[in-house]
Amino acid sequence: MLAAAAAALMAAMALMLIRALLGPSPYDRMLAANSFGTKTVLFIGLAGFLFGRPDFLDLAIAYALINFVATIALMKVVRYRSLQASLSVHRGPGEAGGG
Repeated sequence: MLAAAAAALMAAMALMLIRALLGPSPYDRMLAANSFGTKTVLFIGLAGFLFGRPDFLDLAIAYALINFVATIALMKVVRYRSLQASLSVHRGPGEAGGG
């Protein structure tokens, strides 16, 4: 049963990899990359269970955090074309400096 789950995860990861490489838009590729990372976390957890190594769960959690931060950074790059903070200053209605 667990071998079937591992095979299904590998098939899903292959499909996500194809989608990430051939996606029509950057958002499709980003979603596929995030889904691939999530499936990788599941696969690491399943492998830890299969091999009787509970310390794999620590690796899975660390990878999940890296996947989350990388997804946020990638979304910022796609939107702003840079990882630097935006330089535009938003002024309130009562502040001077408007033109």
